[in-house]
Amino acid sequence: MRNTFLKRTFYTVLALTVMLGFSECSHHHHHHHHKTVKVKKKRLPPGHAKKIHGDKSARKHARGHNK
Repeated sequence: MRNTFLKRTFYTVLALTVMLGFSECSHHHHHHHHKTVKVKKKRLPPGHAKKIHGDKSARKHARGHNK
């Protein structure tokens, strides 16, 4: 008697789990067709970067200056 009760309970829980699993699988996909816009980030001029960082010289902030 105990064995049949456990089997019935197990199969009931299994069936409910499967049904719940399938009911949660409905997805609605909204496809937006927008053009991808690339925005170029402008660099700060070396003088502005110097002022922001509090340096005396803009040489460290100049592009291509490796000294």
